[in-house]
Amino acid sequence: MANAAIGGGFARALRAAGAAVLVAGAAGAAASDFRSVAEPAVLYDAPSQRANRLFVIGRGAPVEVIASDGTWVKVRDHTGDLAWVEKKALSERRTVVVSAPVAEIREQPDEQAPIAFQAQQGVLLELVATDRAGWARVRHADGSTGHVRISQVWGL
Repeated sequence: MANAAIGGGFARALRAAGAAVLVAGAAGAAASDFRSVAEPAVLYDAPSQRANRLFVIGRGAPVEVIASDGTWVKVRDHTGDLAWVEKKALSERRTVVVSAPVAEIREQPDEQAPIAFQAQQGVLLELVATDRAGWARVRHADGSTGHVRISQVWGL
């Protein structure tokens, strides 16, 4: 009888621990960790310089960090491709890439605000700050700044 009680308590503890791990995993998956590439870097199919080289990613490109393995990081680019890159190739500086055919960057975070400039699909913009819900403050390479709808860019 005593063994059944201990076993039942152990089983309940295991179920509770498993549920806590699932909840923590779901919360972690919801929060994305984005970085930018500090300088052109080779992306590999595994966390090793001996792995197959897939392609070179350009300086400033935003990537989403999926996993980390010591000095290597598994990342996703704006096209959805997954690859491994050395952690030292990434920067804390944040950029976004225009995903809409044309993004309208406005003077204020408001649909009615005047357009400061437009950016074509694939253009990199420096992320200055996140504004009100649904907007981000960005800077173009030429120094122009404004606010873009986050639905028009990738990297947030």
